[in-house]
This record gives sequence, C-alpha cells and structure tokens, in this order.
Amino acid sequence: MTSAELYVQTFLKDSEISQVYVKGARIWVPDEEKVWVGAELLENYTGQKTIRIQIEDSAEERDYAIKDKKRLPHLRNPEILIGENDLTSLSYLNEPEVLYNLQVRFLERNCIYTYCGIVLVAINPYQQLPIYGNELIQMYSGQDMGTMDPHIFAVAEEAFKLMSRFDKNQSIIVSGESGAGKTVSAKYAMRYFAMVGGSQAETQVEQKVLASNPIMEAIGNAKTTRNDNSSRFGKYIEISFSKNNAIIGAHMRTYLLEKSRVVFQAAEERNYHIFYQLCASRDRPEFKKFCLMSPDDFYYTSHGMAPEIDGVDDAEDMLSARDALTMLGITEKDQMMIFQIQSAVLHFGNVKIREADGESSEIKKDDKHLSIMCKLLGIEESQMRMWLCHKKIVTVGEVLTKPLTLTQASFAQDALAKHIYAQTFNWIVEKINRALHSNTKSTKFIGVLDIYGFETFEVNSFEQFCINYANEKLQQIFNMHVFKLEQEEYVREAIEWSFIDFYDNQPCIDLIESKLGILDLLDEECKMPKGSDENWCQKLYDKHLGKAKHFEKPRMSRSAFIINHFADRVEYQADGFLEKNRDTVLEDHINILRASEFELVAELFEEKVDPNEKKSRAGSATTHPMRQAPKGGRSNKKTVGSQQVQKATVGDQFRESLKKLMETLNATTPHYIRCIKPNDIKEAFIFDPKRAVEQLRACGVLETIRISAAGYPSRWTYPEFFQRYRVLARSKDIDRSDHKKTCENVLTKVIQGSVKKTPRGLEDPDKYRFGKTKIFFRAGQVAYLEKLRSDKLKACGIMIQKHVKGWLARRRYQRITKSVTLLQKYGRGLLARRHAKFLRETFAATRIQKQWKGYRARREYVKVRKATIVIQSAIRGYFGRMLFKQELHEHRAITIQKMVRSYLARRRYKRVMRGIVLLQSHYRRRRAKKQLKVLKIEAKSVEHIKNVNKGLENKIIQLQQRLDAKNKEGMSIKEQEVYIKQLKGELEKLRSSNEEGKRSSNKVSELMQQIKDLQEELSREREEKQVLITKSEEMVKEHTQMLSKLAEEKCQLKEQLEEANLKLQQQETKTDDEMKKKLEETNALLAAEFDSERSHHQRLVKEHARLQQRLENLQSEMAVMNSPGGHKRTPSDISAISLESYTSSVSPDEVKYDDEGPEEKDQGYGTKKKKKAPAPPAPTANAMEKEMKNVDIGLVLKLQNKVKELEGQRTELEEKLERYEEETPQGTTDNAVISNSAFNALKMQELQNENDKLKREVNKLMKSISENVSFERGGTNSPAGKEFMEQFTAMSDELERRREECLQLRAMLAEKSITTHAIAKESYGGMDDIVNEDNELALAYRTQKELNRLLENQLQKTEKDTKKKEDKLKREIRDLKHENEAAQKVINQYNSITRNLQLGPEAKIEATMQHEITRLTSENLDLREKADKQSDQIRKLKKMLKVYAKKLKDGDVAEIEAELERDDKQKKSDDGVATVKHLDRTYMGMLEYKKEDEAQLIKCLILDLKPKLAQGLLPGLPSYLLFMCVRHTDYINDDEKVRTLLTNTINGIKKCVKKHSKELDRVIMWLANTCRLLHTLKQYSGEKAFQSENTPRQNEHCLRNFDLSEYRQVFSDLAVWIYQTMIKYMEEVIQPMVVSALLEHEAIAGLTASKPAGMRGRSSSSAHEEEGREFSLDSLVKALNKYVQILSQHAVDPELVKQVFRQLYYYIGSNALNNLLLRKDMCNWSKGMQIRYNLSHLEQWLRDNKLNESGAQSTLEPITQASQLLQARKSDADVDSICEMCSKLTTPQIVKILNLYTPVDEFEERVPISFIRKIQERLKSVKREEGEDNTLLMDTKFTFPVTFPFNPSSVTLDSIDIPESLHLDFLTRV
Repeated sequence: MTSAELYVQTFLKDSEISQVYVKGARIWVPDEEKVWVGAELLENYTGQKTIRIQIEDSAEERDYAIKDKKRLPHLRNPEILIGENDLTSLSYLNEPEVLYNLQVRFLERNCIYTYCGIVLVAINPYQQLPIYGNELIQMYSGQDMGTMDPHIFAVAEEAFKLMSRFDKNQSIIVSGESGAGKTVSAKYAMRYFAMVGGSQAETQVEQKVLASNPIMEAIGNAKTTRNDNSSRFGKYIEISFSKNNAIIGAHMRTYLLEKSRVVFQAAEERNYHIFYQLCASRDRPEFKKFCLMSPDDFYYTSHGMAPEIDGVDDAEDMLSARDALTMLGITEKDQMMIFQIQSAVLHFGNVKIREADGESSEIKKDDKHLSIMCKLLGIEESQMRMWLCHKKIVTVGEVLTKPLTLTQASFAQDALAKHIYAQTFNWIVEKINRALHSNTKSTKFIGVLDIYGFETFEVNSFEQFCINYANEKLQQIFNMHVFKLEQEEYVREAIEWSFIDFYDNQPCIDLIESKLGILDLLDEECKMPKGSDENWCQKLYDKHLGKAKHFEKPRMSRSAFIINHFADRVEYQADGFLEKNRDTVLEDHINILRASEFELVAELFEEKVDPNEKKSRAGSATTHPMRQAPKGGRSNKKTVGSQQVQKATVGDQFRESLKKLMETLNATTPHYIRCIKPNDIKEAFIFDPKRAVEQLRACGVLETIRISAAGYPSRWTYPEFFQRYRVLARSKDIDRSDHKKTCENVLTKVIQGSVKKTPRGLEDPDKYRFGKTKIFFRAGQVAYLEKLRSDKLKACGIMIQKHVKGWLARRRYQRITKSVTLLQKYGRGLLARRHAKFLRETFAATRIQKQWKGYRARREYVKVRKATIVIQSAIRGYFGRMLFKQELHEHRAITIQKMVRSYLARRRYKRVMRGIVLLQSHYRRRRAKKQLKVLKIEAKSVEHIKNVNKGLENKIIQLQQRLDAKNKEGMSIKEQEVYIKQLKGELEKLRSSNEEGKRSSNKVSELMQQIKDLQEELSREREEKQVLITKSEEMVKEHTQMLSKLAEEKCQLKEQLEEANLKLQQQETKTDDEMKKKLEETNALLAAEFDSERSHHQRLVKEHARLQQRLENLQSEMAVMNSPGGHKRTPSDISAISLESYTSSVSPDEVKYDDEGPEEKDQGYGTKKKKKAPAPPAPTANAMEKEMKNVDIGLVLKLQNKVKELEGQRTELEEKLERYEEETPQGTTDNAVISNSAFNALKMQELQNENDKLKREVNKLMKSISENVSFERGGTNSPAGKEFMEQFTAMSDELERRREECLQLRAMLAEKSITTHAIAKESYGGMDDIVNEDNELALAYRTQKELNRLLENQLQKTEKDTKKKEDKLKREIRDLKHENEAAQKVINQYNSITRNLQLGPEAKIEATMQHEITRLTSENLDLREKADKQSDQIRKLKKMLKVYAKKLKDGDVAEIEAELERDDKQKKSDDGVATVKHLDRTYMGMLEYKKEDEAQLIKCLILDLKPKLAQGLLPGLPSYLLFMCVRHTDYINDDEKVRTLLTNTINGIKKCVKKHSKELDRVIMWLANTCRLLHTLKQYSGEKAFQSENTPRQNEHCLRNFDLSEYRQVFSDLAVWIYQTMIKYMEEVIQPMVVSALLEHEAIAGLTASKPAGMRGRSSSSAHEEEGREFSLDSLVKALNKYVQILSQHAVDPELVKQVFRQLYYYIGSNALNNLLLRKDMCNWSKGMQIRYNLSHLEQWLRDNKLNESGAQSTLEPITQASQLLQARKSDADVDSICEMCSKLTTPQIVKILNLYTPVDEFEERVPISFIRKIQERLKSVKREEGEDNTLLMDTKFTFPVTFPFNPSSVTLDSIDIPESLHLDFLTRV
C-alpha cells in the first residue's frame, strides 16, 4: 500500500475529497516511461468512475479511470515546496513527489544530496564535483545537521558530535546497489573524521585506511554488468577514537566474499582485478618467474570475454596496490609471495583433468601448468597429481583410496582454487587490521558499513540470497529506528498519539533464519549423504508453501522458489545452493598445502580453532568433505581424535556474523546514507526515473516517507507558525507574550470560523496536535494552511490594487486637465513672443550691418599699418645682429689664442716639475733600499746568533734593552733635527708664497689695463652701430609691401601653429593619463607583490609558531609517557624565537659604516659629532656678481692649483710607500720579529715625517692666502672663507689624530719591552736563575709573538682599507679641482664681459652665465658633501683603531688572547647568531641592573604584570624600561649581556602570551608593548630615517655601540605572532555569533523567510541537549565594542587597530557568505533584505568608531553583493546589471545562490534555468578577460599581511619613573 493510499484512507472524508479534487487541482498519474507524470483536473470529482485530465508535458487530454475512492490519484505540492532539502517537509508525502523532488534537485540544481527524514539520499553524479574540499569540512564542522545543506559531511559531523558529546558509539550505514557510489561515500566520511580529529597521528591512520582501498579493490572488486568496479564483499570499518576525540586506530570486518567468481564469471564480466593486474605486469622482471600469460590464455579469467575496462590501466593499478601494501607494513617478500600464490591459482585453473578407464580420472604427465602451480606453491607435484584424482576414505580399521570421476575431480579442483583465494583474502585483511591497530585504549568508535544493497538479477543464486537476507535485517533495524525517533518526539512534546502501522519484515526474516527455516533446512540437507538441490526445494515447498505469505513457488519450475522481500519479489534458482553452502575442500589437498616449503603458504592453511564448529557424538561415520557430485554428496565433518567436529556451513557462518553485526549496530546510533544510481549508462547528470524508483523502493526511502505520513510529518514551532500565519489572525486574538495561545486562536477560531463558509477545515482535532514547543499537523494540512494564507494575501492584494488604481486614475485626470490649461497659456504666449521677436530682429539687423561695415574698414587700415611697422623692425634687427655676430667672433678668436698659449706654457712647466720629482723619488728610493738591506742583514745576523747559541738569550735581552735605550736617544735627536728642518722649510715656503703674491698683484694691474682697452673698443662699436641703425631705417621703407604679405602668412602660420599646439597638448594629456594609469598599475602590482611577500613571511612566522607549539606538545606527551611515577618538567618554555635570535645574524664583514652618510650623529655619551659645513643656497646672479668684485679670482685659482700640486705630491709619496710595503716581506715566520719591529719603526717614522711635511705646507699656504687675500667682508667671513677655514681645521685635526696614534703605538711597544731582570724581580723575588727554569720565557715570547702578529695583521688590514678609501677620496677631490678650475675660467670670462659690455644682448649673456655658475656651484657643493661624508668615515675608522690600541695597552696578554679567541668564535658563528654591531654613541636615561637580577626583571616586568595594573601606567611603560636597560648594556659595551637580555625578553613575552592566550587583555597588552619596543629600537637606533621627529634630547639617547637592526626583525616576527594569536582568539569568540547576527537575526519586523521545515530541522544533535545561547546582532556589536575598548586602553597604534578590524570583518563576511552558500532556507528576497540591513549596522559601526578608512568595509562586499543578488530582479534584461553588480563574487558563487533561491510565497517566482545559463555565459566571457576564479567558498583562514608603521614616541627616557607597584627596586637609574 503506497503512501498516497494511506493518506486518502486515513485523512480524507467524502466531503473533503470533493473540496480537494476540484477543477484545476494538480495531480500525479502513472506513466510507463516516466513512471509518474503531472496532470491537471479539467472537472470536479463527485464520485464518478472516470475523470477528465490534461497531461502537463504534452497538453494531452484523456480520461483517467478511478476504480475506488481509496485509490485516488496523488496530489501535488505547491511550487514553493519543490526542491526542498528534506523530503519530509513536503506537504503531500507520496512516491511521485519524492521522485520529482529528487529529479529537480539533481538535474536543475546539480544537488546530489537530499535528506529524507533521517536518511541522506546520495545520487551518483558520475563526475568529480568540487564539494569535498577542506574548506567545506571546516564549514560543516560544529554545525547542526538541519542548518546546512544536505551533505555527507553533515551526516559525519552529526555522528562525530553525538560520539564526542555523549560518548556513545555511532554507525554510518552506506548502502545501495552496485555502482551507486557506496565506497566513495564511505571514503569521504572517513576523510571527514580524520580532518576533524586534528593530529598528525590520525592523518597517518587515515592514510593507512585509504591505502587499504586499492588493496581491497584489487582482491575484492570485479567488473559486473552494472559496475566496472563492483565490491563483491561487504565491510564494516570501526574507526576508534581516544578520550580527546582523536583517531587512534581502525578495524575492518568483511562479509560474504563471492568466491564463486574465482572459477566462473558471466558474460561481459571479469574475475577479481588482481588477476588482470598480474597479467598486465607479467613483463616486469620480478614477475618473470610466475610464467604469466594474457588473461585470455587463463581459464579462470576468460569466461566473461571482457578482459579490459575502458579507461583503466591494470599495470598502474598494480603499482598502486604494491605501494599501498608497502604503506601498510607488508614486506616486499610477503608481497611477492602473495602474487605468487595468486599466479598459482591462475595456473591451477589451466590444469586439465581427463576421464580415465572406468569411473576415474587422471592428469597428463606433461601438464606444464600443474608443474608451475606446484613450483609456485612449494608443494610436491606427484602428491597433487595423485590426490586431485583420488580421495581417502577412513574406516574403523583401515584407510581406503577411491578414484574420483571427472566431474568430482573438477569440482574438487574449483573448490581448492576458491579456498586458496579466500584464505589469501583473509590473510590480507588480517594484515591490514594489524597495521590499523592501535595500542592505545579505545573508548568509543564510529563504524562505517559499506555493504551491498538489495540485488535482483535474471538468475539469482546463493550469493543474492545472502545479500538480500542481510538487507532484510538492516531494513528491520532501520524501520525500528525511524519508529523510535517518531515515538520519542511525540513523548517529548506530550501529545496524544496512536500506534503507527509500519511494514514489519520480521515474518520474512523468520522464514529465512527461524527453526526449520530456509537456512536450517539447507544445513540439514547438506548433512544428508544423498542431499541435492531438488530435494531441498521440495522440502521448502512442503514446509512453507501456503503457510508463509512471503514464500511462493514458480509455476514452471521445481528447482526454484520466490521470496517476497520488503523491496521486491525475487526468484532464486536452487542449483548450487548446497555446494556453495558446504564450501567443502578435501582434507588431502589441505594437508599437501600445509606441507609447502614456503612459510606463508603453510601459514595460510594452518588448522585454527573455529568457534563455529560443533562437536558431534563419537563413533559416527567419518567422511572427508568434498565438492558435491552430480549423484550425491558427502557430509561436512572433520575427525579430531575419537570425536568428529562439525564444520559450520557458509550460511551458518554468515548468519552468525550478521548476528554480531546487528548487535553492534543496535548498540550504536545509526546514520543512514542511501546511494542511488541515476542511470545504467554511467553518464553525468542523467536521471532515469524507472531505475531511481526501483532503488528508492529497495533502500527503504519510501518506507521512511510512509512512516512519516502515517503520523504528524509537518511540525512548526509556535514562534515560526505565528510569524508565517499571523496574517490569518485578528488583532484581538494575538497575544505576543504567549505564542502558543495565539496559535490556538488561529487554528480554532479563525480557521474553524471559515468552515461555516467552506465544508473543509481543521475542525477535526485529529488534524493537528498542540505540543509543548511545536504544533503537529497531519499530511496535507500545511498545504491547506498555505492555501488559506495565499487567499488572504490575494484578497489583501486586490484591495490594495483597487485603491491604488483609483488613486492613479484620479491623479492622471488631474494631470491631463492641468496640462491642457498650461498648453493653452504657453501657446498664446509663444505667438506673442514670436511677433515681438520679429520686430526686434529687424531693428537689430540694420544696426548690425552698420557696425559691421565700419568695423571691416577699420580692420583693413589697422592691418596695413601694423604690417608696415613689423617689416621695418625685422629688417633693422637683422642688420644689427649680423654686425654684432661678426665683432663677437673676432673677440672670441683672440680669447682662444690667449688661452691656448697660456695652456701650452703651463703644460711645459708641469712636465719639467714632474721630471724633477721623479728624479728625487728615484734617489730617495735607492737610499731606502740600501738602508733596508742593512736592516735585513742586521736582523739575520742577530737571529743566526740566537739560533747558534741559545744559552746567550739573557745577554741578547740585555743588549736589546741597551739598544732600545740608544734608539730612544737617537730618535729624540732625530726628531729635533726634523723639527728644525721643518721650520726652515716653512720659512722658505713663506718667502716663496710672498713672492707669488707680489707677482699676482702685478697681474691684477695688467688685467685692469686690459679692461680699459676693452671699454674704449666698446665706445667705438657703439658709434658704428648708430650708423647701421640709420641705414636700416631706410631699408625698412623699401620693404613695407613685402612685410605686409609676410605678416599675413605669419598670421596663417600662427593659426596653424596654435592648432598644432592644441593637438599636441591634447596628445600630451592623453599620454600623461596613459602613463599615470600604467604607473598606477605598476605601483599596484608592486604593492601586491610586497603584500604577498609580507603575507608569505608572516605565514612562515605563523607556521613556525604552530610547529613550535606542536614540538612542545610532543615534548609534553613524551614526558608524560616517560614518567611512570610522577610529573616531569619539560622545556616547554623554550621559544623558537630565542633560537632565531642566536641564528639570525650577519657577519661583521657585512657591516658597512660608509653607508651612514654625513648626518649629525651621536658620537658618545655627552659628546656630539662635529657638524659639517651646511651647503649654502644656490647664489643668485646679483650675489655672485658682488662676490666676484670683492675676491681676486685669479689669485684663488692659483692657490687652488698650488694645493692641488701639493696633494698630488702627497698621493705619489703614499703610493710609493704602499708599493714599497707590498714588495717588502712582512715577517711571515717566527724568526722575523726583529726585522718586523725595525720595519714598523721605519714605517711610522716615514709617516710621521710625511704628516709633518704636509702640515707645514698647508700652514704655509694658509699664511700666504691670509697675507694676499682678504676673506673679510664687513667684519664677517664670507662663505668661501668659512668653508676654507673649516676644511683647514678638519685637516689639522686629522693630522693631530694620526700623530697621537703613532705616539700611542710607540709607547705601547716600549712598555711591552720588559727585561728579564724586571720579570725576575717582580715575579720571582729577584732570582734570575729560575726565570726560565721551565722554558716559560720561550712560551711567553711565542705567545707574545703570535699576539703581536695578530694585532699587526688587523692593523695592516685596517690601514689598507683606510688607504684605499683615502685614494678614492683623493681621486674625487682631484676631479672636483678640475671642475673648479673650469668654473673659475668661466667666471673670469664672465667678469671680463660684464665690465666691457653694457648693452641689452649682454644682459642675456649675463643671465646665462649666472645660471651656469649657479649650476656648477651646486654640483661642486654636492661633491664636497660626498667628500665630507668619506672623511667622516675615515675618522670613525681611526677611532676604532684607538679603541683597539687602548685595549692592547691596558689589558694583559691573557685577556687580550681570550678576547681574540672570542672574536674568532663569533666570526665563525656569525652566520647563525644575531650579532651586536658597534657604534659610537652617548648615554642618558638608563637603568642599571645586575646579571643575576635579569630573571627577576623578566618575571616582574613581563610574566607577573597584570593588564589592570598596566592600564593605570604610562602606555608602553614595560617596553620603555626594557629599552633603558638595553641602553645601559650599550653604555658598558657588554655584548653578552644585551644578547641575553633581549633573548630572555623575547622568551618571556612568548611564554606569557602562550600561557594566557585566552586572556585578550594580556595578549593585547603585550602586542602593544612589543610594537612600542620595536618602535623604540628604531627611534633610538641612530638611523637618520627614524630621527626626523626626535627632539635634540632624544637624539642624545641613541645607542652608541650596538646596532640592533637584526633584533628588530626578531621583535617584528614576535609582534606578528602575537597579532595572529589575538586574531585567532577573536575569531573563535565571534565565530558562533556571525551566522546568528548576520543571517538569522531578523531586525526588520514584518519580513519573514520561514517555511515548512522537515524532520532534519528537528532531529539534529541539538535536539538532545539544552538549547545553547542565541546570539543577535547586538551580541556581535558588543563584542566589537569590547575589542575597541581594550585596544584603546592599551594604546595600540591606530594603524594596527585598523588592520585588526579589517581582518575581523573579512572573517565575518567570509563566514556569513559560506554559510549562505550552504543554506537553502536563507536564499530568498526577505532574507536578502534582512542581511543587507544587518550589514548596514556593521558599516555604521565602522563609521562611528572612525574605522571606515581601514578597508574593513570593502571586505564585506562579497556578502553585501550576495544580499543584493537575492533582492535583485531576475529577468533576461537584468543579466548585465547582475554581472556588474556581483563583481566580488565568483561564477560558482553566483550560480549557487541563484540555484538555491527559493520563493517564500507563491507570489514570488523561481529563477528559471535559462536565466542561470545566460548568467553563466555572460560571466564566462567577463571572467575570461579578468582571470577566472572557480572557487565556491571563501577561504576563512586567509589573513591579510600585517604591517607595523613606524610611530615614534614623544616621551623622553630621562623623564620616566619606575612605579613602586612593579617591584623593580633592584634597578638603578644612571
């Protein structure tokens, strides 16, 4: 009886039938092809036998016969219910509605999953769909089952949630026929469990479980006529979970392997895949020994005549299976043994047994397949040949051998092949279970049952009988579970209910498994010696025919029977039942296999204790079981001692295993997935209604519908019912405080009041029931309520339309009347205005003509006059310019000759001077070489004496001391002599400079005389020009006419030029726009790349933190596991960032001091580096002219040339000295100490002399300049004088520093020369004999020698670098001098011209020259700045040398050696450790602490600091205090102390944040302090880029010795990690609020989107627990307000606050959109308006908190556009506008929303499929141009790259006090 029949019988009375079946009613009628088709009644039904209907698809009219009122056609549901997620939400529950709903969802909306009560119906799409990604698993995780779209993940989440919350075992039962997708569904369910577990171990378990799939498919799957990869066994996988809900293991149980397929396959079918995979891999070297052939050549693989499957590569599948076996821990040896056994089965099938004499059989002696089979199995061929054709009979006194007939031998052969394969299958399953087994105790599990569905074929045998028997048992559990859920719901709601009559298949199960049932009679027949299939059938007929309603006999057969299963009637052929049930194998064959030489083969056939075996009485006949012979069989017994053990039959074993399975399923909560095969041709999205209906009936889906329809399937909560149907109530009956009472009023008063007018109503109380929280309706009642609601809304609409149309008509009449009067008024006025206009135009025309004629005459006159004047001026100017050019050329020629001659004379002089200098240098070099040779000889002789006579060491030391004393006296004398020579040289230079000054004064007088001559020539030229002017005036008069024509042409050309300029400007604007666009695009790309790099870096930081957390978790687990007695501390507080701090440095060689520039820098605590002269502004022309009048330029040029020559000489001497040093060996052996000291002394002496010489030359030059040139101008120095004096002072300081360095080095060497006597006196009480008793002097000498060599190498390296930089600077100075000379030449020319030329054209030349001089001057100043920068760098390096010299002078040898070793170690490890770079800076505002107080500092300032206490302090105070401690370490220059302080700070912050990661106040506090510490490190680093906003006082607080730029990067990474931790916690808090606040919150009253809900809306896990807290939009806003408050309390940077809320808004928008895409009930017009309204609140919140410029609002654009899409009009004309509107949505998202769009009321229209197709085509064309994105769900884990813009503080460090509440008394202010 179908569901519709039940509905008519139970609920429809005669009066109601006449009200429902009226004209226009929509019904379903049967159809042969489509099963059901829709139709419409053309007349009312009044009880007649036939009724006129019209088929909707074909518009065909016909008569429909009605035989009985109880068999009326099925009613159709309203359109708004079509396509629902849950079939139980349909008002009319019947088979055609279920079929049609599934078809609409599958074909039109591509939805393969649909709920049917507690069942998930999954239709195989036959193509891969992008609906199984990790992001979808995250969306379904934690969600209730009824809130999201149907999905297998929802079922898996429901099972996981019930297991984790209630610790109750769960089962997921996946069923369906072959090819419906059961295995894939089970695979996705297991994948979901592995993902939600969340540990690495569970992922490995999942991989192992999935790795078992290719293995089980190879040995358990085969090709059938319905499926290319059909599972021929059932399996139940138990996934075990720990207490923490993590997967710890799995176990697999298999059921009923189809062994008969090993020896026989039907047409177009294959054997198990493993055989074909072996044959396809036969050419591999390791398979050569198996002697494999083509599948067509083996008997067991050639039955189906279809050895290949399209699109399947058996060789590749073999590789996959082998990889899976390896992953599961099966060794290579065992794998090859398994393949060897399978190959033996193939060869065994080719063994041919032939008939022999009499009733016997034999095997040919040369049968190669038998030999190969025995070789592969490791057994004796003779024994197998013997016992394949014979059997052994054991009697009481003897053992007899009986030959087998050909038929018996063939049966025995097949039975042995099947047994070998079955044993191999079981062995592999056992190995898989061992690999999946876990030692951890399992507390709960989720089972996944992948079992065959109900099967019916043309020929059904024993396998189909067992399969259908299992499905009967599963259907019984299913029916009981559905009935139980219905009963629980009614009891919970306390409503009256009657017993629901549902199909009970217990009689069918009793027929099969009860005493004397089918299986019992089958086992009894198997025990009979002469038992046969025909006898067994006859016993079935005698026992059950006519007695059991589920058992029938076919009409034309005596060896078949029919069973009426719950799904269908199935006819079984009894042939082979007994043989398959016995599953007999001869004991002789088993014994041969047990004796195999291969261990694995013997292991497969070991005798094991079978719990299913039954003991029989002793003394009975003993016969070995064998395969059934045609004329009889044998009993199935085994002899064990004096007793015989009865072996269980296959049917008995299957019944027992099925019983255990049922016990397991009954002890768990079941979840059902029914897989449907939509078509037999395996094409994507093709739906065959016939095949679908067959499977729906077979899998129990329609039974669920029938049970639901028999009760109260439609259920509404009171608020939902009131929200939707309040339109039916009157205002006086509404009580908003009591929804239940209001609903009772609606149902009793309003609706029953309408019964007076209509015969049908809800006056029958059985139509509905009032529960505690819900109203329950019978089937069809909600449809009636919808009809009443629709009628009421329609009446209201008509009333509104009536009044609106009347108002529109009145308004239209009034507009027409008003328009007519206006037209008349304006028409008359128009005629009057036209006449007045005619009069005015006539008068104006005469006036215009008069004025125009006069204007034209005047214009002609003016044009002629103007042309004449222009021609005159042009001709006069032309002749004047020609004359001026000629005179100018002559003047330039004279000037060039003068300059060339002077140049030749200077060059000749330079050559002579250079030759003299070269001669001097050669002579000096020769003397130096001679002196060097003498020194070398002395050194060698002394060393030789030392080696020959080591006993004279004491005397040598004394002589050396005396020699040193003499050298000191000689050096003092030499210094006095050198000083006298220097004074004499300076005197001579002063005299020569005085003479040069006198000569320069004479030159000035000569220049003045030249100027006077030039002025006289200028006066003569003026007279000549006056004559030329008079001549030109005459020529102008003659060419007046010609000029007029030229003027006209000029005007034309001017117009053309203006047009061209206009076009050019337009083109330039276009090009500028294009360039701007390109530039913006380039900038955008660069910004995107930068953001991506930054996000990648931050993701690495995040991944690093995650891996570190995992490491700590693993360490804690290891500690727990390793500590049996108690708890052990683990190093969980060790931070990976601290390791980074030791492994993220650069080598000191990469420190580049010359990049710092000549900025003002802090050079020490209390001192400031001397400022360089500021660059003067570019001089104006007037200022330059005034300056040139006050300064003798020629004298300045000469002085500069002199300076240049002196510097050139100095450069040459230094180059010679460098070459001399390189040519001379520098003491590479231990024997060159004396020569090195002599060489160093000579070198220092020469450097000192050279410096003194240069100093005297510069003093002499300065003195001569001061005597001859006055730099004074009104009492103040000119800029040139100031600059010169500053340069001179700098050079003097540099010379003084170098002299001090030399003196310090000499003093240091002198102090280190300690005599032996002094050592003895100081250390040994004056006893000289024991000074070198243990050869300690040699060791000390060798140590000192090595130390000196190291220091010398360092000094030499530093000096070489300094010299190279000095050479570079000198070359730059030389180039500058050349440019200055050229500029001075130009200035001289300029002065001569300005004094001689006073005319207009000369002013132009003057301006040009002034501009050129300004440019050259600015360039010169820039170059000088560069030179100053390099000189500053040189001074800095010299200061470093002073520091090293001071350390060497003050420290002992051991301390210096230790420091050098530490430096070497640091250099070796500088690639992995953050180095501290030395700068030279000052101190103020510092905190001193002791090393042992560092832990207390971290504890008080970081670990124990409470957020409430920090809120009352200065914002960022902990960071300021930490930096003040860092400054003290910088002041004392303690590298180790600053390193440990920063490392412990990083570790402490990270430990604090980890420990209190759920305390938002503390996390935000340390985010703010970490950022402040990062900004402080930048602000006081001394880098100019970070000092722009510093005060002078703050600049004094900059670091002096350390460069902590690498630690800044570490702190930046730490801030990123804290930021990510904070964001993660914030997202966890707001995650449950997002859906409720944005999607479910209905802020607009009167708009409802509720619809009738199905069983899924009430049967989720949340129904079994207390209702959780409901969140609203206010809850989300309060959470955001709390975040803003905490961020502001801790003074987080505003830019960082904007980034925080941009990330949070993205998370909110992405979560809301993803939920919207997975919830069909949210996709309607009303919800779109509600969502948009809710989003506007969030946007307003941004504006209220001044965060609207943070970019957060743009992250809401996808969900905003989705809400707009729901509200938009959806017609073909709106395709383009929708595509433009949804620019932030991807194509799959738009299509998904349109597919999910469901009207709430019937007044809305569904989105037509044609419209969706047009949208897709349009989006494809648009997205193809922009780059297509096919993602459906947004990535909720995406994070924007965070930046920390530099934000300097105005707080000075010396103004910060330490509060007493911090308990930092051990800190001391410095």
